[in-house]
Amino acid sequence: MTRPSVSFGRASSVPVGTRWELAYQAFETPEEEVRKFVGRLRSIGADAWDRRSRIVEICSGRGSGLRAWHSLGFRDVIGVDLSPALVAADTGPGRCILGDARVLPLGSGSRDVAIVQGGLHHLATFADVALALAEMKRVVVPDGRVVIIEPWQTPFLRAVHLLSEQQVLRRLIPKVDAFATMTEEESETYFRWLNAPDELLELISRHVSPVILRKRWGKLTVVGTPLV
Repeated sequence: MTRPSVSFGRASSVPVGTRWELAYQAFETPEEEVRKFVGRLRSIGADAWDRRSRIVEICSGRGSGLRAWHSLGFRDVIGVDLSPALVAADTGPGRCILGDARVLPLGSGSRDVAIVQGGLHHLATFADVALALAEMKRVVVPDGRVVIIEPWQTPFLRAVHLLSEQQVLRRLIPKVDAFATMTEEESETYFRWLNAPDELLELISRHVSPVILRKRWGKLTVVGTPLV
């Protein structure tokens, strides 16, 4: 689930992406994104987890996260995303399905790990974020893992925003322009998220008992167990 305004439904052909979706796909190649995700997973120790674990990647986009899990030896991996264009862009391995992070099309306790990487900050309200967190908690087994990786206001991210606002850099460097375009398109929810750190941490703490909680390089990373 990448943009809440994307209509829900199964596409019969490859849909045309929104401006945000096109910028997202231009920002990194699938190979670059997979390498990034593999690094993130290793950084939280996922490469040492049981390879039989059943994974759901929420807001899975074009499936790069699924490929990252697969490269680490995990085979039971499902992605859920609201965007027909991005689901259509997935070529496997794993399986991407259309679905809403607030109402996951999965059974209760059917997964061992629920992970979201950069999807919660797209949701329209914090009430929607609470629904998505409750769904992550619902679909994992009681001793499973919930993983949240989202943008966070750090000095590094402030510097990135400052650079991306420079029109000369946008014209010269396609990645800078793609990042700036994504920021423009998601600005309402993105900056609401960045400007409410205490409220968001309190909200997360209602659903997840953290084992890892860190804020660095413009990211909040939470790994924990679901709270009953």
